[in-house]
Amino acid sequence: MVVSDPGTEQGVSPVRPPDAGPLEITELRALDVVRRLGTVGALFLALGSLGAGAAPVLNPVQDIPVLRLFSRIPTVSLAIAFTGMGLLVIAWLMLGRFARPGRARLVSRAQLTRTLVMWLTPLMFIPPLFSRDVYSYLAQSEIVHRGMDPYSLGPAQALGVGDPLTSGVSNMWRETPAPYGPLFLKLGSWISGIVGDNIVAGVLLQRALALVGVVLIIWALPRLARRFGVEPATALWLGAANPLVLFHLVAGAHNEALGIGLMVAGLEIGIRRLPVRVAGDSPPPLARGEILFIVLGAVVITLGAAVKINAMIALGFFGVMIARRWHGRITDLLKAAGLMLAVFGVVIVALCYGTGLGFGWVGALGTPGMVRSWISPTAELANLGGVLGIALGLGNHTDALVSIVQFAGTVVAGLITVKFLWDSFRWRYRPIIGLGVSLGAFMMLHVAMQPWWLLWAVIPLAAAAGTSRFRVAATIVSAVVAFLVAPPGSTFDGRSFVPLQAYLAGIVVIAIALLIVRRASPMLLKREAKSAV
Repeated sequence: MVVSDPGTEQGVSPVRPPDAGPLEITELRALDVVRRLGTVGALFLALGSLGAGAAPVLNPVQDIPVLRLFSRIPTVSLAIAFTGMGLLVIAWLMLGRFARPGRARLVSRAQLTRTLVMWLTPLMFIPPLFSRDVYSYLAQSEIVHRGMDPYSLGPAQALGVGDPLTSGVSNMWRETPAPYGPLFLKLGSWISGIVGDNIVAGVLLQRALALVGVVLIIWALPRLARRFGVEPATALWLGAANPLVLFHLVAGAHNEALGIGLMVAGLEIGIRRLPVRVAGDSPPPLARGEILFIVLGAVVITLGAAVKINAMIALGFFGVMIARRWHGRITDLLKAAGLMLAVFGVVIVALCYGTGLGFGWVGALGTPGMVRSWISPTAELANLGGVLGIALGLGNHTDALVSIVQFAGTVVAGLITVKFLWDSFRWRYRPIIGLGVSLGAFMMLHVAMQPWWLLWAVIPLAAAAGTSRFRVAATIVSAVVAFLVAPPGSTFDGRSFVPLQAYLAGIVVIAIALLIVRRASPMLLKREAKSAV
């Protein structure tokens, strides 16, 4: 028997994990230790960011007594930041034992939310970490504020090389157009109107915008999980408390936060009035407000696509949910697709004309592909082909191979998406699982893949994939990928000894911290017996 995804506001999936009780006293004490460990890690990361973060060229920390010391000892600052990263990841893994479905006692959603707030608070007021993208946001937003076209001009061309906002942008992006949707750049232009060329205030307001997305994720994720028969605490732990969220959406202030937040919030709004169904059931009459909530959900998802285009894929799987809720016929699928396309078209056209930015962003969507990421499987495949070409005397054709491999990766991801759309419509998969897999395919097969891109897949999957196999895989991937990018967002070319020394020092401190944790709460370092689920 296959269960449909959506439920009413009060209804939930008929397939539900057994109810779990609250944590006992010993477990509550262990939870307190985990919270403190993660908070200490966040504080270490915040301190380390003062000397090892992606600081602006004109670094205001240099003018602050005591704090400016960190910028003068970058290797020590990097060690402090790495220690914080390690402590946060370890604390997250320890927290996961209290959020694993099948336990007799589980951490509550409120306890998890409070823990998450404790961990992210120190990261709200620090220099950017792991990437300099936020400076690109500021420069591109200033271009919009000055009435120029960010989709045809790069920061260096529009603002000038000597502009303070341009100076913070990575060299590779100074002359490239913005690949972001009109909604994000319009919001950014309002920030520019408030802060001017004050980079510190601009970074903080861009992070506040990212935090709006994180709040939407925290709000929507457990509600979606409850509808799909997954423990809300498990979904919140894996999706919202994930180190990739803390490191890149909060500390890095990436606009993925707002795009993903609007996407999952739109899904939650859209299915609030859809009834719980089992394959083969006759569809009930339309519920009160059902069409209104469907349209509102599609509007919010489209707003997410107007931040990052990736969210548009959610409309396809949302349409499958609607078609399955109706009669599950091809005609229902076509009607749902027509409704999604109509809402998407109206909202996008309104945004493009309302913001005055037009449709130039469509032509700039390929901008990220100008850079090859060393963690991208497709980019590494192209590099390998280039090396083989040189070895065989055929010449270096890496650049040509990148274009070919990128095209092939996009085609493969598109085919995977079509397969999961059809299989979801035929009740073989939950549509939201298909959404996560499809987004994961597009992210993984892109030559510019970045660690935070994986959250497009992890967050929707966390709401619906309750199997231990997925949780283990997602946990391992998240924990490993969290360390693939250094806090400054650089590769330390020619200075490989710097991260090596810093990481070795950090490992020593982390080992000492684990000894303290073992003494305070021995159960956290003991292997827990597996449940029957």
